[in-house]
Amino acid sequence: MTDTTHRTPEDARRPERVAGGAPAASVDYEFAKRTGRAIVNPGPQVSSDEAAAIVADLRAAAASAVAPVAETSALTAPAGAPDPLVVDRAGWISANVDSFRSMLDPVVDKLNATKKSSTSATAAAIGGKVTGAEMGGLLAFLSSKVLGQYDLAPGGTARLMLVAPNIVAAERRMQVDPTDFRRWVAMHEETHRVQFTAVPWLRDHMVSRTQALAVDLAPTPEDLSKRFEQLTKNLPQVLSSGEGVGQLFATPEQKARIAELTAVMSLLEGHADVVMDAVGPRVIPSVDEIRRKFDQRRNSSVGVDRLLRKLLGLEAKMRQYRDGAVFVRAVTDQVGRDGFNAVWTSPETLPRAAEILEPDAWVRRVHG
Repeated sequence: MTDTTHRTPEDARRPERVAGGAPAASVDYEFAKRTGRAIVNPGPQVSSDEAAAIVADLRAAAASAVAPVAETSALTAPAGAPDPLVVDRAGWISANVDSFRSMLDPVVDKLNATKKSSTSATAAAIGGKVTGAEMGGLLAFLSSKVLGQYDLAPGGTARLMLVAPNIVAAERRMQVDPTDFRRWVAMHEETHRVQFTAVPWLRDHMVSRTQALAVDLAPTPEDLSKRFEQLTKNLPQVLSSGEGVGQLFATPEQKARIAELTAVMSLLEGHADVVMDAVGPRVIPSVDEIRRKFDQRRNSSVGVDRLLRKLLGLEAKMRQYRDGAVFVRAVTDQVGRDGFNAVWTSPETLPRAAEILEPDAWVRRVHG
């Protein structure tokens, strides 16, 4: 799609967040945005009239998902939430650079504090642009993979986003009913919105845990040579496991923390998948066909795309949907929907790493 497709004034041209007291060096976030926007493939080509109709339909899909998700999940988001954003790929890149900035500022502080020598302003600017270009390139790749997202927006306003060109590309590739598919995707993302707003402590919990882990994983200058050795030695293991290069550099304690965070992410993704399917034919007549084709699509990457997915840990992300959905269904079968919803009581009732693969253990711990 062209830049005019989904960059409406109130949607894709999302206002920039104002950052105060940013560290002096490390990442040029504005350059990351410019790089991502410059190299991203905009996606399917549509006319201006088609684009306006798609945006309107996606907004309607998001609105229509609210009641079925609340009824199916027995969770209700508070009133007054921001309207969903319908964005193009460039808009998604900009929003995620802003979120990365808020998430990574403590990491940058750590790196700056461990520098043994001062860096000239010119060198810092060059380094910031190099890192910004890397971030922009990575987000340009990821921007074609994401159908929707509930942006936690650390330090900003969390809100639901639907990535219009990716939804259109997927529905065309799978040859499914566009109206049904857009509503099905909206059900998944609305479930995420409900999770993070009906459960008021969850957003801060996820942001703080992720941020603390990122700071802990950030390498000091002394770590860099060791990490290069680890990379060259263990890259085949990363490619076979699909866990991503980040796992290469983690200590056993850090890997345990990653596993705990991954368990929660599996819960969130699996729960959203279960809800979107449970809404079922009464709202989405072709839901069974969509699920079958969509699961085939999730598993169909090949070549360079598959390699990048392994390096970035996206294959592990795919397992989160499967493992999380199995957990949700197994727990619900044993203790019912209300019994499952005890998972949202506090951080202590979230599934532990071992429990996401052993739902009976969670039921015994939480329900006795």
